Amino acid sequence: MALVSVFEAVLALICFLFLCCLRNKNRSPKSFPIVGMLPELILNIHRIHDWCTETFERCHYTFLFNGPWFAKMNIVGTCDPTNVHYIMSSNFNNFPKGPEFKQLFDVLGDGIFNTDMDLWRKQRMVAQEFMRNQSFHKFLLRTTRDKVEKGLIHVIDYVAKQGLVVNLEDVFQRFTFDTTCILVTGYDPKCLSLEFPEVPFSKALDDVEEAIFYRHVRPQSFIKLQRWLKMGQEQKYRKAWEVLDDIMTKYICQKRKELDTTTKGLVSQNGEDGVDLLTSYITEEKPTGLKCDDKFLRDTILNMMLAGRDSTSSALTWFIWLVSRHPIVENKIIEELQSKLPAEETKKRRLFNAEEVKDLVYLHGALCEALRLYPPVPFQHKEPLKPDILPSGHPVHPTMKILFSLYAMGRIKSFWGEDCLEFKPERWINERGRIKHEPSYKFMSFNAGPRTCLGKDVAFLQMKAVASAIIYNYRIHVSEETPVVPAVSIILHTKNGLMARISTRWD
Repeated sequence: MALVSVFEAVLALICFLFLCCLRNKNRSPKSFPIVGMLPELILNIHRIHDWCTETFERCHYTFLFNGPWFAKMNIVGTCDPTNVHYIMSSNFNNFPKGPEFKQLFDVLGDGIFNTDMDLWRKQRMVAQEFMRNQSFHKFLLRTTRDKVEKGLIHVIDYVAKQGLVVNLEDVFQRFTFDTTCILVTGYDPKCLSLEFPEVPFSKALDDVEEAIFYRHVRPQSFIKLQRWLKMGQEQKYRKAWEVLDDIMTKYICQKRKELDTTTKGLVSQNGEDGVDLLTSYITEEKPTGLKCDDKFLRDTILNMMLAGRDSTSSALTWFIWLVSRHPIVENKIIEELQSKLPAEETKKRRLFNAEEVKDLVYLHGALCEALRLYPPVPFQHKEPLKPDILPSGHPVHPTMKILFSLYAMGRIKSFWGEDCLEFKPERWINERGRIKHEPSYKFMSFNAGPRTCLGKDVAFLQMKAVASAIIYNYRIHVSEETPVVPAVSIILHTKNGLMARISTRWD
């Protein structure tokens, strides 16, 4: 077995060197007859994000990936801010997500992330109205506060006292899954507890994300074959889809029954605790043409659950890991938090409310810096409706995809300086000591243009609540035995989790 492993490693090295020697003159990956550039992609799939970054730097930030001639995998990859601005803003109408995107993410149905044009605009308008409502904001504040105090801190305290090694990425996913489920549906799945229960909904989301990633790098014919044979990633995807449908159907039916027992469904619309989004969708009037049936509610819930659970937990994971490796940054965050407290309350166990942390400049800068280096959604793609030419001079047409690498965008020296790989919150603070604005087409963690993320403020509120609670009250000792590297996924999870021991900071 050892001999076979050595042979495979040598063969892979020879293939890699061979490809490097045959690299195109424009320094893009070598394109072979019939199979195109697929061999080099396969060789680097385990480090796809870093490979994209290296390739973009060699190719002046934009290159054409030629897939196998039979696979319809021709892609213009770019991390050029001028191209991003053109596609996401100035010529937005020519670059919808397109039918192929909807096919890749078909589990999301006709939800806001999958739709274009009028249907997307109507959904965005309604979601924006509900999320900006004071009633939802009250609900957000209460839910976040309660889940930090009664869920997150309860678990972290137990782990610290027992001297256990814990996967903090798992803890953050459980936190964001619980809070998102409460905010969207009104129900608490209570997966953030000392028992660390397995949650079918959360596991199904993981399986869906993994399968969707592999759909991006496999020919459509291979995907159809797996689906027809009911095997591999497509079979796992189908089973996960069924789990998601069953659980969401249960939530919707239960909510409708609850609201039917109240006077016109207004049980908590004007209550002090606020109201969840599912209740708002069922009880509030929507614009003409947006039918609020069970299919619409199912698609809306799933889209919001996917966005709320994964993006925030991924951001928290990489942020806490980066801070644990940079004690100077950690001390500056603690000092900033203490500046909000009376002198007699410093160096004592403390949780901070949303008002206390919302305007903290250094903490905000540190979160943005983590998002720059490790964007939760590392890539996304578009499809042109009609032929066009990008500002970089690259022609595009409706038979190809355009892929943005957000991961690469945060690691290009000409965009961020020679120190772009360093974790420096100071780069987000201007000479007046305020947050420095970076255009969204350069810093795309919350998307750009008309599709800018509606949940940005919600995400920052939750991240600051969790970050302040953990950094101020605990010391995180990340295990050196488990490397912290990106996983192969549509969400920038870690490959092996964030394994750490935790100790209390204040006695």
